[in-house]
Amino acid sequence: MEKQGFWQEPGLHDKGRLALSVGVAYLVGVKGCRDEKHPAIHINLKRLHDTMKQLTTPRMDQCIGCHSCSLACARLIHQRISWQTAGIRIHSSGGLSTGFMAIHCLACDPAPCALACPTGAFSQRPGGGVIVRRKLCIQCGQCVAPCPVEAISQNSQGEVFVCIHCGRCVEFCPQGCLAMQEIVVTAEVKA
Repeated sequence: MEKQGFWQEPGLHDKGRLALSVGVAYLVGVKGCRDEKHPAIHINLKRLHDTMKQLTTPRMDQCIGCHSCSLACARLIHQRISWQTAGIRIHSSGGLSTGFMAIHCLACDPAPCALACPTGAFSQRPGGGVIVRRKLCIQCGQCVAPCPVEAISQNSQGEVFVCIHCGRCVEFCPQGCLAMQEIVVTAEVKA
């Protein structure tokens, strides 16, 4: 019986196995390394493709304005119960008869809020949007104004809130207005 390497352990899913084998091959300097499940993948490729998910609002015409998504975000992500501390906010489009709109991060790439952040608390997320590192935030608010859709809010204590595309809000929408969409992200790989 052939001995298995640690990258072939049962339970390590294909993407993890691929990333691990590519990473190990890069670290040890192996050129032309192939993954057994993905024979077309070489370590010396110039680009590596992966998928990310982004929050979308494909059925906002069915929104009833219940704010369940906002409260789910506030409670599950920010451990608060307030519409003002959510990464997604629901606003009327001009009255009950005209419907509602969801204000959330549109996953800009490059993200102007990340470019404006002086401390690196907001950094570019692969595929668009931002990664938020709350410990680095000095609550200056410089990330709020550059957002083209006003998706970043700041409370009276200076804390900022933005959608991080985690998808936790999707399951709480009773009308199915929200969805997570997979996007292909291409990243440079140094060989």
